[in-house]
Amino acid sequence: MSRISKILIIGCVLTAYHLLFTANFTFAQIGGIDSNQIKAQIENLEKEIQKLQTEQEKYKSNISGAQAKAVSLQNEINKLNNQIKYLENQIYLTSASINKTAIEIEKTEGNLFDTYEKIEVQKKAVARVLLFLARQDNETLLVSLFKNDNISDFLQQADYANSLNANLVDLISELKGAKNQLESEKNELESKRSELEVLKRKQSYEKSAVSQAKSETNGLLKTTKGQEAEFQKLLTKSEELERQVNLQIFKLEDQLRRAIDPNSLPLARSGVLGWPVSGRISQNYGCIETKFARRYYSDCNNGRGGFHNGLDVAASYGTPIHASEEGAVVAVGNAPYAYGVWLAIQHDNGLVTVYTHMSVRAVGVGQRVKRGDVVGSMGSTGLSTGSHIHFMVYAPKTFTTQPSSVSGTLPIGATLNPLDYL
Repeated sequence: MSRISKILIIGCVLTAYHLLFTANFTFAQIGGIDSNQIKAQIENLEKEIQKLQTEQEKYKSNISGAQAKAVSLQNEINKLNNQIKYLENQIYLTSASINKTAIEIEKTEGNLFDTYEKIEVQKKAVARVLLFLARQDNETLLVSLFKNDNISDFLQQADYANSLNANLVDLISELKGAKNQLESEKNELESKRSELEVLKRKQSYEKSAVSQAKSETNGLLKTTKGQEAEFQKLLTKSEELERQVNLQIFKLEDQLRRAIDPNSLPLARSGVLGWPVSGRISQNYGCIETKFARRYYSDCNNGRGGFHNGLDVAASYGTPIHASEEGAVVAVGNAPYAYGVWLAIQHDNGLVTVYTHMSVRAVGVGQRVKRGDVVGSMGSTGLSTGSHIHFMVYAPKTFTTQPSSVSGTLPIGATLNPLDYL
């Protein structure tokens, strides 16, 4: 055998031993997996998900229609009932997604086991080749010659060893590929398991939202006794409470805005924050000179307008709301006569963003989120005439929460124009 061949064999041996000792993955055997059956289950669940998504679009349309009508007790009940149907259907949709993900996890576990078995077979094949080549390499040239009857047999043996060396290279390449495949499948499995945990948390929040919507409906019927006149009295009272709460918010935030340290603010530029939703801007930040703004917001511009402390973006009911930047959820609340269901995220740049009027809140206090993560669904809770998000941005070190005697817990801080950062 030539010196070059021996060098090649030694290199292959070292590579093979490295693979043999680093490819020892432990994995619990999965038995009784029928890949065709799993595929059929996934396809059936995908069809069910599509059907539920079609129903969701119908409920969205019904909710929008009820919101567009003149305010009356029956229309309000219809709106709430449509929201309940939407949320209940969303729970079924999430359940189907949970089942589909669980089956995909089972399928991936089966793939993992198959790959593990393939690696074990390849390792044994490599080991057999290594053993033969090692024996050949330990023999001196003289011993090899005497073992064979003639020179021809010796040369054939040398050719066979060289052929095995080439096969060993191929086996090592296949073993590397199988190892990479195993790592990829392990990563996919972890991703699916994380997805399953997110879906389970999401469903928990959806169930809470249904309970809240049903409670609101029952409370409305109990308070009004089903009478339109009583509903109009309640509406008038609610409007007054809403004005009181907004005045309370404005006074507190106006003081904080005056005390902002300009040096504490991140550089105002596009892209510092991502858009929480894709939709239509229905109301800008600042002094709004409209009849609605003058009626519900605190005076500005010598009474010609009302001050609006956030950016309103309208979209259909249930539209996913995304975190504008990476950060931690620092507060959540429900303010029935103001922001409805809301949550606040503090970001590494010091800014705090608040997302309001949610139908479903999908994260809790202390939870870390990444830019673009879904944190809830759009709704129309609180002071809202339709499905939208009231998006607020607060200056660093100014955010706090304030209990309200008439409207739960309020987010308070020195607000900034979101468009300066989006």
